[in-house]
Amino acid sequence: MYTKKTYSTLQMAIWTRFETLLFLALIVAWVALYYFVDLTWLKIPWTPMALIGTAVAFVIGFQNNAAYGRIWEARKIWGGIVNTSRTFGMFAQDMLTNEHATTPLTDEELKKEVKTLTYRHIAWMTALRHAMRVPKPWETTGNHKTNREWDARPPEKLSSLENDISPYISKSDFEDVMSKDNKSTALLYQQSHHLRRLKEQGIVWEFSFLELENILQELFNLQGKSERIKNFPYPRHFATLNHFFMWIFVLLLPLALVPQFAEIGTGFAEQNPRISDLFIWFSVPIYVVVAWVFHTMERIGRTGENPFEGTANDVPISTIARGIEIDLRQNLGETKGEIPEQFSMKYNTQF
Repeated sequence: MYTKKTYSTLQMAIWTRFETLLFLALIVAWVALYYFVDLTWLKIPWTPMALIGTAVAFVIGFQNNAAYGRIWEARKIWGGIVNTSRTFGMFAQDMLTNEHATTPLTDEELKKEVKTLTYRHIAWMTALRHAMRVPKPWETTGNHKTNREWDARPPEKLSSLENDISPYISKSDFEDVMSKDNKSTALLYQQSHHLRRLKEQGIVWEFSFLELENILQELFNLQGKSERIKNFPYPRHFATLNHFFMWIFVLLLPLALVPQFAEIGTGFAEQNPRISDLFIWFSVPIYVVVAWVFHTMERIGRTGENPFEGTANDVPISTIARGIEIDLRQNLGETKGEIPEQFSMKYNTQF
């Protein structure tokens, strides 16, 4: 039975197998030329390779730190959405009362108002997660062959925004939202207008109205932060140069590594001539390991640049939003049969 660590290692090996085979073919070709054609003159000293390798390691490290920072910030933003959503659901239930109402509502009417506000908030989360999944020109991680072959697409790729939000809002609200470019913003405007009408009726006390408006203000802030990450990519000159620098290093490395192993082999030619003659071939596994490490670290950085793209390493905003929906609807008193189930994991990955 595989352990989780072993399974993750196998996944990583499968994820990078095409590049690994390319590195293997590249180094075998270089060693064969050096061994059979005797291209001993075709080499470069280690000093420039060490300088290039150090520079590449620095820029890859910077890229990975920046990418992780974007992922972590996105996770904190959606963690804030979780907390603020629960607070909004609690306030909506407890702040809508007949205490200051000019025309009191029945209990059923109050529950309907609470449900309308709660459902509209769910529609807001749904619209926001759909907006975060809209493809951008710089989001290319999902186009890689090893990412496509898993066929692990997020829920937003399998359903339309219209179908997903229409069950949560009225027909007039739906038409108003769909006429706007920013659907999430339109829904928060509708929430504010609805709360104002309830305040004017006395269903929401003025102080409670301000508290609820503060919640909407916080939702606007969180939405804006999420949009900022989505719409402002990791600087392309950094991302592009990192990629080119890595490949320059990987392609030039055999010119220094293969002659070095050949030279080491000649050092013990008298003691063990057979191993000395073949020692150059030991550069093959060493090169593959070194090239794989540099390439994989660079690719991990590229994969983490866009935390809302919808790949396996991104923030699972669909799962987060559905989890909030389940919480809110359960607290409205709905049964499990009325509430949609959590999105299922695909290949042990949440989306």
